[in-house]
Amino acid sequence: MLEKKGNSNTQERIELIEEFIELFCEYKIDYLSADREFLGHDWLKYLLSQPMMSFRIRIRETELLGDGKHQLSTRIVFSHLQIGQRSLLRKKRVLWGYPVYIGALRLQDNSLLTVVAPSYCHTIIDDYAQRWGIETLFGIFKSRGFNLEDTHLVDSERLSRLFALLTIALCWAYRTGQWLSQAKPISIKSHGRKAKSIFRDGFDHLRSIFRDFDEHKTDFFQSLQFLSCT
Repeated sequence: MLEKKGNSNTQERIELIEEFIELFCEYKIDYLSADREFLGHDWLKYLLSQPMMSFRIRIRETELLGDGKHQLSTRIVFSHLQIGQRSLLRKKRVLWGYPVYIGALRLQDNSLLTVVAPSYCHTIIDDYAQRWGIETLFGIFKSRGFNLEDTHLVDSERLSRLFALLTIALCWAYRTGQWLSQAKPISIKSHGRKAKSIFRDGFDHLRSIFRDFDEHKTDFFQSLQFLSCT
């Protein structure tokens, strides 16, 4: 845990990566994924210097890409994309003086999702999309469930214990939600998305049990089975 507010800087990220590699050197890292605020000249230089470290990092629409003759913003390079369309440039482009491969997707709000990678890969956008699960997890911990930040804990050891408990609670709520959705599928709203997530369905169910425990003892012991590995 960083002893400061805000994002990490390049040196802090480098130290984190090197510590991770030292601890888990026997495991292969498929790729590092990060959003736009976690990119910079020195960070990109470091990542490209690591032959075993692939990455999928989003860049801003205003970043300039060079093809050896001209420099154009990503917004212009991919201006032809319609909503839902994607494109992967077959040749490298130069970003901040470094050659990278570029993929882009036009999102539903007409904004552009542009991702860079060190090597050509047709799954670059889909790989980056895996971050959504992480963002969802952060949302559950911070605001849409457990309100972690309301604890105002800063001691790393106490936070570690709390994260362990929240992880168990998250798994419990999700497994409960899966069970509920099998009996009664979550309704689909007019925009085509579910009315609530599987986690939220399970979380609300468990919360209702604890609010009136005497009336829901049977439901509690039934849900408790989802914590078992057997």
